[in-house]
Amino acid sequence: MANTLPSYAYGTQSDAFAAENDVHRRSLGKGTNHSLGAKPLGEDVGQNSADDLLEAMGYKAELLRSRSTLQVAFMSFVLASIPYGLATTLYYPLVGGGPADIIWGWVAVSLIILCVAASLGEITSVYPTSGGVYYQTFMLAPPSYRLIMSWICGWAFVVGNVTITLAVNFGTTLFFAACINVFESEPGKGIFAAEPYQIYLIFFAITLLCNAVSALGNKWLPYLDTFAIFWTFAGLICIVVCVLAIAKNGRHDAAYVFREFDPSNSGWTAGWSFCVGLLHAAYATSSTGMIISMCEEVQQPATQVPKAMVGTIVLNTIAGLIFLIPLVFVLPDQAELAALVSAQPTPVIIKSAIGSTGGTIALLLPLLVLALFCGIGCTTASSRCTWAFARDGAIPGFRWWKQVNQRLDVPLNAMMMIMVVELLLGLIYFGSSAAFNAFSGVGVICLTLSYACPILVNMITGRKQVALGNFYLGKLGWFCNIVAVCWSALALPLFCMPTAIPVVPEYMNYASVVFFAFFVVATIWYFVWGKKNYRGPPTNEDAVLEARRASVISNQDKI
Repeated sequence: MANTLPSYAYGTQSDAFAAENDVHRRSLGKGTNHSLGAKPLGEDVGQNSADDLLEAMGYKAELLRSRSTLQVAFMSFVLASIPYGLATTLYYPLVGGGPADIIWGWVAVSLIILCVAASLGEITSVYPTSGGVYYQTFMLAPPSYRLIMSWICGWAFVVGNVTITLAVNFGTTLFFAACINVFESEPGKGIFAAEPYQIYLIFFAITLLCNAVSALGNKWLPYLDTFAIFWTFAGLICIVVCVLAIAKNGRHDAAYVFREFDPSNSGWTAGWSFCVGLLHAAYATSSTGMIISMCEEVQQPATQVPKAMVGTIVLNTIAGLIFLIPLVFVLPDQAELAALVSAQPTPVIIKSAIGSTGGTIALLLPLLVLALFCGIGCTTASSRCTWAFARDGAIPGFRWWKQVNQRLDVPLNAMMMIMVVELLLGLIYFGSSAAFNAFSGVGVICLTLSYACPILVNMITGRKQVALGNFYLGKLGWFCNIVAVCWSALALPLFCMPTAIPVVPEYMNYASVVFFAFFVVATIWYFVWGKKNYRGPPTNEDAVLEARRASVISNQDKI
């Protein structure tokens, strides 16, 4: 078994840096058994084993492990928040092609993301830390390029977490404004003007609320996630039954729902128009790997987190179809929906089907509450990944952001820093009403890039290290890896594109601009500090580290 380990050695973090950053290292006694044994790496036997495994990887346990397998799965589900995630971005496939883009785009992307989740699950079963894909990239990559790869991956992961959280809260704001305008002062005119300053103030309040709940109610969040599951399916059943049963303006036939494709509203060619519409599904599934950042608050992360990632995708796919198909059956005129100033067609679709303002609001309320649950979950996950990256000195001001508030049991400084960044980026809305498009686009781009890094490196090194994990997929893993990397290559340029052409500045997709701004910050910090001081996560040589991790598990099994 020992022969399956890579032959190259890690670079080591300096003792001065380790002491300065409170890095805890486990020492190896004389009698330590370095054999990997018969047990797969990453197999947990309890909370103590998980903490020892974390220490063997170079970190001390600072967060309370309070989440069970179901609670991890529930949080993963809340991060995606189907059907809310699909409701706020339904505009994209409506413009891109209509019914066929909505239904088959969701199915196609869900199958692709299932491959991404399986690929990340294999790696996470071996390296379960809050550093997530950043740490995994460093550990999997050969010495010649591990520093630059982990730096790129870490920044992409942090930026993706921050901007997707921003997109969730901003999407909630726009969705809330559209729900208010279900009430009309006259036909076709809502009662809420939704001026830029009004939208920003609502966004400000929602962001503060999500951060307050995440920071002050951390120990109650697993229960909130559990409640969100039942709330989601109760609301989903109400929407499906009412929309199909009432259908005031009639129902389309199955041929329309599953085969109608009209790209005329986008201006793009048919094939590319369909692809641009995939942002709808990609946005809703982009949180797939964010749950990895919760590894240090999970009782058995090496087994629970991979199962949660894969299982949640299957559940989300089914829930998404249950939500989308009834809406498409009662879909109003596509051109009218594509022309909506709010770019939020879901309230209009439901009101058209129900025919009652009060009934529409009642059906939209579950989605609005789920939106807040999603914002809280994303805030929690993004704070953990930022904290984890900061404790390795990779973010300016890392001495502040790596601190954990012991009373609240959260990385409060990192959370507050992220909140300020989100509020500042929200100001973009004053210059472009397509700001949400930029936020969601750059979030998907960065997260997709960060997921691709460890998967690609894993393939380049022959998938040797994941073979030691207990979520190893064998030849199926190769297939999943290839699909995930190919998807990433398509998604990066695709989601920088505007939804429709011709383009005017007000409706331009500024995802590439936001992405470039973060890239500039990351590059400057690398040359100012990182190139000289950054050594990646605190690690020892490959064989020693692997043996320590195996020894921890072996010794725990004997107790």
